[in-house]
Amino acid sequence: MALAAAGPDELAASLSEAGRPLWARELAAYRLGLAGDRRAFEALVLLLNHRDPPRCEAAAQALAVLGDPRTARAAAALATNELRTAYALHPVRLLAALRAPESAPALIRTLSRLLAPNDPYWRVALACVEGLGALADRRAREVLVRAQSHPRLAVAATAALRGLEPGQDSVLQSQSPLP
Repeated sequence: MALAAAGPDELAASLSEAGRPLWARELAAYRLGLAGDRRAFEALVLLLNHRDPPRCEAAAQALAVLGDPRTARAAAALATNELRTAYALHPVRLLAALRAPESAPALIRTLSRLLAPNDPYWRVALACVEGLGALADRRAREVLVRAQSHPRLAVAATAALRGLEPGQDSVLQSQSPLP
């Protein structure tokens, strides 16, 4: 069966068909996700947790379009799983894009854990900071203040903190000396 021309039912059937290679399941799940077919949900969540970043990114894109109400909960579970931190970048970014009630608490929890000295997952931490900045959730203030002390996170954390205060940019600009 040519998956590029397959209809939704054929694509859904291929997700559980024995002997189907991963790339074929990925293509079927991606196409179903973009079409809003919730039969792709489980396969897309598995791909979101894959060790291959392009697979994770494609799954995140399809899950964002899919609109399944379970997506934020699944992304939060993946982002906060301490054993899978190396693969949490795309779930973190997806949480920020979804702007769901689970998003800010999961990003705060994940970032808090990643602020330990010499933590190797600074890219995931940076995605958390950027996501919290986009969400502008005041509950993130304390963890963003702590993130300012990390050299790779300081600029983004400062920008995110500015976004928590409406009108803060104009106050900062008015305090800067004129040239």
